[in-house]
Amino acid sequence: MNSPVDPKNLRVSDAEREHVVEVLQKAIGKGLISLDEFSERTDTALAAKTRGELNSVLVDLPGLVHAENAPAATAPPQIELRSTMSSLKRSGPWVVPQRLLIRSRMGSTELDFTDAVINTRQVEIELDVAGGSVELLFAENAGVTSSGVTMTMGKLEDKRPKESGTPQFVIKGAVRAGSVEIRRPKYVRIGAMVLRFPWKVSWER
Repeated sequence: MNSPVDPKNLRVSDAEREHVVEVLQKAIGKGLISLDEFSERTDTALAAKTRGELNSVLVDLPGLVHAENAPAATAPPQIELRSTMSSLKRSGPWVVPQRLLIRSRMGSTELDFTDAVINTRQVEIELDVAGGSVELLFAENAGVTSSGVTMTMGKLEDKRPKESGTPQFVIKGAVRAGSVEIRRPKYVRIGAMVLRFPWKVSWER
């Protein structure tokens, strides 16, 4: 007879991970954790496979109980992402703030917004890049403006159609001896199967 599985070793679903991210949003709103802690704990929560791993980001946060009729959680107003001679990547259902500051020094930053959680109609992205590369991936229905970016000995490639949409992303800042690539996903359809790059498979009904 098989022994019962320890509850902390039970697998968790995407819905459970997203719920914990909402709890972390409430924690930052109450001043229980800093922006850096929010970013680190969100990464851990979204990568968690078991309840034990998922609950580890909440064990020191008292009095945060999810209620069905609670107001919708909002993202922190600003997050700063740094990469120095390293790679930084965000993808999947990560929470996007109203303002995002990207600082890169000879590093690479890749941000995929196609499945991100965005609670505002406009997101401001400010670049402070020296000798690094930034790749920004947006959904087809998003609007993107990059006219506020100043390039010095660098290259900006905007491969998206010039169209408005929601949410609206406003990209600005300075790039020195670096590169910025703005694009949307590439799709290949094989019958009812849709392959997306970056890698994702879905089925059309």
